[in-house]
Amino acid sequence: MSLSTIKEAIASGKMTCPTCKKPVKSFEKFVEMTESVWDGAGDSNLETKGSKVTLVCGNAGCDWKERTEYWGEYITG
Repeated sequence: MSLSTIKEAIASGKMTCPTCKKPVKSFEKFVEMTESVWDGAGDSNLETKGSKVTLVCGNAGCDWKERTEYWGEYITG
């Protein structure tokens, strides 16, 4: 769910760069953080706890780039 939220926020211009205050243009290296994995007799489960992503501003004159698990803080509106 968080990958789609990030894609939607970037596509709609709602993820804002803290340096230049313009919309973030892209992201890279998205990963879901694993909380636990277990595998038993015919039954297995993977539980995740949050995600990390590298946000890239991409606007002219701004080289801001940050790896964060708090990407939701950059979504405005």
